[in-house]
Amino acid sequence: MSSPQSRTPLAHPKYRPDIDGLRAIAVLAVIGFHAFPTLAVGGFVGVDIFFVISGYLISTIIFESLDGDSFRFWEFYGRRVRRIFPALSCVLVTCLLLGWLVLIAGEYRQLGRHVAGGATFVSNFTLWKESGYFDSVAEVKPLLHLWSLGIEEQFYIVWPLLLWCAHRFKAIRLPLIVIIAGMSFYLNLKYSDSNAVAAFYSPFARFWELLVGSILAYVSLAGRVRRATTGCNDVTGKAPGLPSSAMRESWLTDLLSWLGLALVIAALVVITKEKQFPGTWALLPTFGAAMIISSGPQSWVNRRLLSNRVLVWIGVISFPLYLWHWPLLSFAHIVENESPGLEARMIAVAIAFALAWLTYEVIEKPLRFGRRARLKVIALVVLMLLIGIVGVLIRKGYFHPRSYGNPVLQYFEFSGYPTPEFEYVDDKYGFGALGNRDARHKLLMLGDSHAQQYRNTFAALLATASAVSESRRAQVLYNLDYLDPDGLLEAARRIRDDKSIGRIVISNFWALTYGSDKINYAIRCCGTELGGTVGGDAHRGPLTEAQMRQIDEKFESASKLLVESGKQVYFVLDNPFGEELAPQSLVSRSFIGGVGVAIKPLPTRDAIQRSEPARSRIIGIARRSGAEIVDPFEFLCDADKCPSLSPDGMPIYKDYDHLSLNAVIHQVKYLDFLVKD
Repeated sequence: MSSPQSRTPLAHPKYRPDIDGLRAIAVLAVIGFHAFPTLAVGGFVGVDIFFVISGYLISTIIFESLDGDSFRFWEFYGRRVRRIFPALSCVLVTCLLLGWLVLIAGEYRQLGRHVAGGATFVSNFTLWKESGYFDSVAEVKPLLHLWSLGIEEQFYIVWPLLLWCAHRFKAIRLPLIVIIAGMSFYLNLKYSDSNAVAAFYSPFARFWELLVGSILAYVSLAGRVRRATTGCNDVTGKAPGLPSSAMRESWLTDLLSWLGLALVIAALVVITKEKQFPGTWALLPTFGAAMIISSGPQSWVNRRLLSNRVLVWIGVISFPLYLWHWPLLSFAHIVENESPGLEARMIAVAIAFALAWLTYEVIEKPLRFGRRARLKVIALVVLMLLIGIVGVLIRKGYFHPRSYGNPVLQYFEFSGYPTPEFEYVDDKYGFGALGNRDARHKLLMLGDSHAQQYRNTFAALLATASAVSESRRAQVLYNLDYLDPDGLLEAARRIRDDKSIGRIVISNFWALTYGSDKINYAIRCCGTELGGTVGGDAHRGPLTEAQMRQIDEKFESASKLLVESGKQVYFVLDNPFGEELAPQSLVSRSFIGGVGVAIKPLPTRDAIQRSEPARSRIIGIARRSGAEIVDPFEFLCDADKCPSLSPDGMPIYKDYDHLSLNAVIHQVKYLDFLVKD
């Protein structure tokens, strides 16, 4: 058995400056989309280009090493650690420090979860799990961009193992890659139609992009072996003897590179965040990148455009540049409580370039290259584990940001509402339930998250000692899926003959139900990275008058059906909503001065107008069908303004449109009569 010193080192593909130039195009596209979205509308496809490059280079290393009997898992993963961990650990620690300076408790705990996810390369799963109605907006997640690194690292874990297992059966390599890529692409198409968040974050729906690079690596190496054994020319397949200039200027490679560049440019221009992405649209940047790489370093595009010094330099620092740019833009957004101005974004990008260069020269190069590789790997792994542990501890609340001493800011949370301890499932309908299981008198609450927020109102009421005697006979049932007109009709038919259910409370985000164009800013979720809004049919654009009349008719029919069956029906109108009320808009932040509270009241007239035309239509439906109206405006606003803080200084809202937990427990009294009377 050979000694460690005599072992053949792990293969490394020959350096190609054009690939660094392609990396530069990818990272500039992503930065352009994040910093100047109106100019680089399709820049988010730069990540897909990165996937192809990574799949090609990693697979080339694995194939060459396996064929040369020099592949060793320790060395392979050690190289990955020395390549990725130095810059990543630096960025994670910096985000924790900046977060400590300007974030509030709930935000800092979320950052801790994202740091832990980034340190363990599961950010895509962490963000996938978070995505939903109560999720915070993308711009206030400084580590949102690590989802792509998570997918790459998951590929790096799985792919070498599969190729190593298949090494003895070389004939199945290409079929294996093609089959797995096909299955992944199928999942991409399936999820793109049914679950946009899964299509974006799931590694199984994204691996096909890296596998495009793997197929390219296999074909390239197979062609190299064929040429070495047959003595054929690199492109034409003819015997050698043609001048080298003829090879460089081959029309075939030039055509391939130009077509690849055209596909990449088309992807940057044509694909926008409104497109269903990734889906079939992702074929443009992935195939374009693959064609550029496959054309070789001597094609005109690769030699003259991608290999120029500026692009190569940007490509060399592209990894730390990608890591730095988004946290800087995100923290700028957080500090300003809105999208930073053009000057601030330009400064953030300039700082990102400076930090990327410093990170590469001062941190990455010394740790990535040179002697004592094993010691460096161990130290970097231990450091990353410590960072991940700190993230977990922050998530659990063991470490607090500088703002923690402010009693008001402690209530500015962004998590969902807790589940009451005495919640159970109703046996008859499968609805959620609170209160006495044997109650003869039941109240049913139907709606979306604007009904869910009141669940804790009823839970607190039923749990209050002074209310026990009055509510002993009460039971609250609820079905809190998004409530469309057909869903309300179906629910009405199911329960109309149930005499134990005497009251029905219907609470939706009506402005959203009727597709108001005045609430687009209030329903942002993951748009920066996903290239669009997420949430299904609920998040749609303005409706026509005919479409709104159809909604009116179905809601009215359902309400009449319930009223005529002897039930009392209550429609709860929208509570005030808007950026002015959101907790993050009330926080004044400074890296030097700390974090405080800034009050921005919303005029009542503006708040009411914002909820139209849905507000007037629901009032009309209630009157025509014999239902009652509960108007939160009467309790949450005065004649002039809708305050964002309660009289005791606590926030009334938890985000742009949902009431805070403190408010629904201590302030919302306009629903008490439904249980007490």
